[in-house]
Amino acid sequence: MFQGIPVSPGIAVGRVLHYAPFVPQKWDKTVQDGSQAQELIQYEEGIQAAETELQSLCDRLEKSDPEKAKIFHAHQDILHDIVIDEEIRAAISDATSAQEAVYQVFGRYAAVIAQGADPVMRERSADLLDIRARLLRCMQGQPEQDLSSVHEPIVLLAHDLLPSDTAKLDPDKILAIITEVGGISSHSAIIARSYGIPAVLGVPNAVSEIRQDTVVIVDATKGEIYLNPEKPMQATYLEKREVFQKQQEVTRKWLSAEPVMLDGERVEVELNIGLATKQELDASCHLDGVGLLRTEFLYMGRDTLPDEEEQVKAYTQVLRAFEGKPVIIRTLDVGGDKKLSYLNLPVEENPFLGNRALRLCFQHPEIFLTQLRACLRASVAGQLWIMFPMVGTVEDIRKAKQLLKQAQQELDQEQIPYADTIKIGIMVEIPSIALMADLAAKEVDFASIGTNDLTQYTMAADRMNPAVGHYCQMYNPAVFRLIGQVVSSFSAQGKPVGVCGEMGGDSLAAAVLIGLGVRRLSMGLSNVAQIKKSIGMLDARRTSEIARHVCGLSTADGVEQYLRQQLAEIL
Repeated sequence: MFQGIPVSPGIAVGRVLHYAPFVPQKWDKTVQDGSQAQELIQYEEGIQAAETELQSLCDRLEKSDPEKAKIFHAHQDILHDIVIDEEIRAAISDATSAQEAVYQVFGRYAAVIAQGADPVMRERSADLLDIRARLLRCMQGQPEQDLSSVHEPIVLLAHDLLPSDTAKLDPDKILAIITEVGGISSHSAIIARSYGIPAVLGVPNAVSEIRQDTVVIVDATKGEIYLNPEKPMQATYLEKREVFQKQQEVTRKWLSAEPVMLDGERVEVELNIGLATKQELDASCHLDGVGLLRTEFLYMGRDTLPDEEEQVKAYTQVLRAFEGKPVIIRTLDVGGDKKLSYLNLPVEENPFLGNRALRLCFQHPEIFLTQLRACLRASVAGQLWIMFPMVGTVEDIRKAKQLLKQAQQELDQEQIPYADTIKIGIMVEIPSIALMADLAAKEVDFASIGTNDLTQYTMAADRMNPAVGHYCQMYNPAVFRLIGQVVSSFSAQGKPVGVCGEMGGDSLAAAVLIGLGVRRLSMGLSNVAQIKKSIGMLDARRTSEIARHVCGLSTADGVEQYLRQQLAEIL
C-alpha cells in the first residue's frame, strides 16, 4: 500500500497512465553534405506518424466531441501544407537538419501569424506551434503524452501536474489523480476538487514504483493506494464507491438551497472558476456570483499570449452566464508553480517569493494593460469586479489603480464604452498587507482572502515542497487570527471581505470563517452543496463561539480535533 495526502475525496479502481510532458531532445542544427537524404526520410516518417496520431484522435472525437474534432482536422491540413512542406524540404537540401528545419519554418510562420491584425488568425499561431511539437516528438520517436488525447478512463499518475498540464485535461476520462508532490492547497488539488476527481497527492516514489497499466485502488477518503488488488478487494471498493456516491447525491440536494443560517442570517456562496466549463456556467442559478475567476488559465497551455479580443470574449461569457451577479476577475496570477514558457522568465531559487502575479505585471505593463482593457470592455455585459493578487504593500494597490486608470483613459480616447460601476479589490494573501488591512481598506472597495498563499506565507512553508508540507497548516490558529484581523479592519469601514481560497470550501474551516465575520465564501463547484448544508445547520452565535475557541488554541491538530468534535453533525 502507498500512503499520500487525500485532497479530493472519492474512490476509484482503474489502470494507471504515467504522464510526463514532452521535452524535446537536443538536435544538430546542420548536417554534412550527403546526409540530406537520411534527414528527408526522418522528416517524412515524422509526418506519417503525426498524421496517424491526428487521424486516430479525429476518429475518436467525431463520436464524442465533433466540434473539437474540427480543430484536429485543421491540424491535419496544416501538417500537409504545401508551402510549409516545400520550405522544410528546401532547408534540408541546404544541409539544415530535419528537426531544425521543422523548428525554424513552423516557428517563423507562427510568429508572422501572431502579429496579424485578425484575432481569429492570431489564434492559429498556437496551432502551428502545437503541430510543430507533435511533429518533433514523432521525429524523435517519443510516444504521445497529451491529456487531451486520453480516450479511455484511467488513473493519472505523474510526478506533478502543473496548471498548464491540467488546462487540456478531460475530466470525464480521469478516474483519479496520483502525484508525488503537492498538498491540500496545491493547484493539482484545486483542479481535482473543481472537477470532483478523487486525488491523492504527495505519494513518495509513486512514479518509479507503480508501473504503467497497473490496476490500482485509489481511496482518496483516506489517502491510500493499493496495487494489483484481487477481484474480491476490487468488488469491495466498488461497493464503497457506490455508497460514497450515494452520500454525495444526498448532499447535492442542498445545491439549490438558499445559504441561510438557522437564525436567518445569509452567507453568500460564490464560485471559483478556472476553465469556465459548461457545468460551472450552468450552475450560476444556484450561486451568488463568481468569487474568483482565475484568468491565468487563458494564458497557460499555449505558446502565445491571449490577445485583448480573446480575453474580452472569455470574460463576457462568464458575465452573461451569471446575469448581473458579481463576477470577480483576478488579474494575471502566474509565477511560482504557474509558468508561461513564452515569457522566458529567469529561473528563481524561491519562485513563490519571487517575481509573480502583480509584481510580474508591473514589470510587463503591456501585458497588464491589455488585460485591464479587456476587463473594462467586458464590464458592459454584467457586474464585473477587478481584484489584484499578490498585494504586499499599499504602494502596490496605488500603482495597480494607476495602471487601471491609464487603461480607462485609453478606452475613453478610443470612445470604447465600459461600465462605471466596477469595484476594485485586492487579494489578501501576504501577511504584510493583512497586518496593514486598516490602511488597505481605504484604497479599495473589497477584499478576498486567498487562504492557500496566506497559509504558506504565514507558516513559511512552500505548499509544493513535500519536505515541509506538514508545516503548511490550513487550521493553524495563527492563520485564523490573521483572517480575523483583516475582517475586523474591513468591516469597520463597511467593506466586504470574502474568502476564495480552499478554506472557503472546507466545512470545518468555513464554520470558523463565518464566526470571524466572513459572509462571502467562494469555492469549487463540487464543494457548494456541502457548504450550503453546513450553513443551514449553523447559526451566528454558535460560529462566533467556535471561532473564539479556535483562536485560543495552540496547534493545528488541536483545532482540527476540536472542530470535528463540535461539527460532527454537518460533515
